[in-house]
Amino acid sequence: VTGQPAKGKRPKEPGENKIKPVNKKVKPKIPRVKERESSDSSSKSQSLLTWMTDKGHFQKLSATLSLSAGQSIELRCKGSNVTWNYPSYLDTFKDSRLSIKQLDRYSQLSLANSTAADTGEYGCWLQLCSGNKCRKDETKTGSTYIFFTDKEELFVPTPSYFEIVYLNPDKPAVIPCRVTTPSAKVTLHREFPAEEIEIDGTDIIYDVKKGFVYQHPTSDHKGIVYCKAESEGAPQISIKYHLLYVEVPKGPPSTTITASSSRAGGGDSVHVSCTVLGEPDVDVNFRWQYPGQESERPVVIQNFWRLINRGTGHTTRISKSVLVVEDFEAGDTGNYVCVAQNPEGETIVATKIELK
Repeated sequence: VTGQPAKGKRPKEPGENKIKPVNKKVKPKIPRVKERESSDSSSKSQSLLTWMTDKGHFQKLSATLSLSAGQSIELRCKGSNVTWNYPSYLDTFKDSRLSIKQLDRYSQLSLANSTAADTGEYGCWLQLCSGNKCRKDETKTGSTYIFFTDKEELFVPTPSYFEIVYLNPDKPAVIPCRVTTPSAKVTLHREFPAEEIEIDGTDIIYDVKKGFVYQHPTSDHKGIVYCKAESEGAPQISIKYHLLYVEVPKGPPSTTITASSSRAGGGDSVHVSCTVLGEPDVDVNFRWQYPGQESERPVVIQNFWRLINRGTGHTTRISKSVLVVEDFEAGDTGNYVCVAQNPEGETIVATKIELK
């Protein structure tokens, strides 16, 4: 009796014998385990971060989330030592709508009365601390990009009506016309000559979380541009962006030092200038060493910078520090040393001033 069901089976068609083994081969056990592991680690990362829905339930977050402007939002991140990431302007303006509370088992971020300007990346990570030193636990992070949609504000608002974007030949440049509605159609336009710029998806791409990205900027890209967004209703225009091409070798500051005179008389006013030529968007810090420093000789130090156009489509930043000694005296003679520092390193220059 036990063998009858097998005997009673319908004879296999010729094609069936070929199909079945193929089905078995496309579902091997090892790849399935690997896929499950990778998705588990991804969901584990995201599971740190949850948000409270309108119904009061907490839900895991996906890579993006779209909410209407005006809604309040509450995010939670599991852990007892949590650090948050959110749009930087909320810190810049010390926005009272944002609050963060660390509780025993999770941290809570709340944002009330959201606006289109709140659109951006929200994330959290756990800190690993040893004594007073803490570092980010790269295995325990979570993030999401939240669009706060507003039909009146298709572009994420900015504090200014005009921005400078520097085009460096060795790194991508971003025109940050981000939108609040991910489905909006966005185009890039040159102001003069008036034309729409072709987006080829290779040299220029559009990233809804960043804006338009020039992958390989050249001097041909310089000029004034703006973005146009279309969704339901009339098209909207972004602020204008002035694209400046720069080409300054990377490295420690290129520094020079000059004095108003190498010999000064008693009672004279002496100026010592330390000048750096560099990239427009790279800050330079100055430090001084001078003869009367230990005795706390009063001096005046002024730091400032400006952009210059070299006439070939290239823009350079001049950073300058000026040290002024009033009523020069014998104790002021000696070496005046300027230390100029940028992220690539520092340069030390000096000049000597003697008494007449």
